Amino acid sequence: MGARGGLRALSIGVRAELVAGLERGFRQQFSTQEQTPQICVVGSGPAGFYTAQHLLKHHPRAHVDIYEKQLVPFGLVRFGVAPDHPEVKNVINTFTQTAHSDRCAFHGNVVVGRDVTVQELRDAYHAVVLSYGAEDHRGLEIPGEELPGVLSARAFVGWYNGLPENRKLAPDLSCDTAVVLGQGNVALDVARILLTPPEYLEKTDITAAALGALRQSQVKTVWIVGRRGPLQVAFTIKELREMIQLPGTRPILDPADFLGLQDRIKEVPRPRKRLMELLLRAAMEKPGVAEAARRASASRAWGLRFFRSPQQVLPSPDGRRAAGIRLAVTRLEGVGEAARAVPTGDVEDLPCGLVLSSIGYKSCPIDPSVPFDPKLGVIPNVEGRVVDVPGLYCSGWVKRGPTGVITTTMTDSFATGHILLQDLIAGLLPSGPRPGYAAIKALLGSRGVWPVSFSDWEKLDAEEVSRGQGAGKPREKLLDPQEMLWLLGH
Repeated sequence: MGARGGLRALSIGVRAELVAGLERGFRQQFSTQEQTPQICVVGSGPAGFYTAQHLLKHHPRAHVDIYEKQLVPFGLVRFGVAPDHPEVKNVINTFTQTAHSDRCAFHGNVVVGRDVTVQELRDAYHAVVLSYGAEDHRGLEIPGEELPGVLSARAFVGWYNGLPENRKLAPDLSCDTAVVLGQGNVALDVARILLTPPEYLEKTDITAAALGALRQSQVKTVWIVGRRGPLQVAFTIKELREMIQLPGTRPILDPADFLGLQDRIKEVPRPRKRLMELLLRAAMEKPGVAEAARRASASRAWGLRFFRSPQQVLPSPDGRRAAGIRLAVTRLEGVGEAARAVPTGDVEDLPCGLVLSSIGYKSCPIDPSVPFDPKLGVIPNVEGRVVDVPGLYCSGWVKRGPTGVITTTMTDSFATGHILLQDLIAGLLPSGPRPGYAAIKALLGSRGVWPVSFSDWEKLDAEEVSRGQGAGKPREKLLDPQEMLWLLGH
């Protein structure tokens, strides 16, 4: 077993001690070196900020520039986290502390791969870390998915969260039934936002346009459809509990879907077991008097449909929009997480006027000079080192695929930062000074690009907070990049 395999096999406590020892070694070695490493991070979501945080903490002189294509920082924390989950956004405070370091700078409104190439960044910096996440969605690849009424959950989330490119989405919510394809946390987020009474959302940072549309929404039932069974759902217990307790709604769960599950969950890991127990209670137990009364008075409903795979979006009679979805009935081959859904030959048609596809995010290639695996949707790497490109690294979803929560990304990004610093000690990165942002600033200026600084963002932030105050909201997000640049005097 190699050194890496050995490190992986160590207990968590021993690993923590070993890492702490390595960090002490880093600091001692760096204190004897006079070089100021110029490092650039592409992407200002959790992966980018956590990578920057680790580098700044563990090297006393490193300077980190963070480049971001949006005018505003924080990536999926701002544009992905649901508006009714404000506590998850508290990590923004940590990221702001990092951005305020005198050895860190934020450069928004810079599209790497268009405004500046990765090679130009590599020439200007000692090391470059790609942390730009997964900005696209996986297509359904079925007939009819181009019909009006079929949207990616990613675009829908971007619409209610104020992602500039989705601000004109205007989803048609005039139908009675919506179908969400996929059974992860994003699927539950969009179902919950569709069904939450608007008065519960009006004190969040949801956009004014989305709140207005949801007030007029006719959607009464949301089906959340998965290819596999209850044991393979990808959502977590917190999101399920919120759905079960959602005001004004009742769950529709078919007890037949859960037969025999009680015995099968005895062997599964504890978090999965707790999730299954909650699902079983919701599906199988008779609700108490108060809960039964609450459900009876509910005007909206949501349900989980298992063993169903989308086969075709069915058009309305005039062919102008989606009117339903044809689902192939599936069965499982294999067990547990590895079980695959295979079609049985039976199909089922489910009428609906809105189809939201939530079958996963995917990363895109950023620049022809950077290797990319289109099948896996990641940059080929070994522990964060980009294969065959010395001095180039990656962290977050573009490194490992679009899975896990913010803490997963934190651990992953710290690991990439650690590897980069090891390479610096080992002399694997260019020696001698590098110009860093000074060189890139000149290039951007010659190309007519206006970078946005962190203090610029703080002006926009203050404007958003001020606009929200009148409505009792934490902020009213700015949606139009032109307006943002105008407010900044550009």
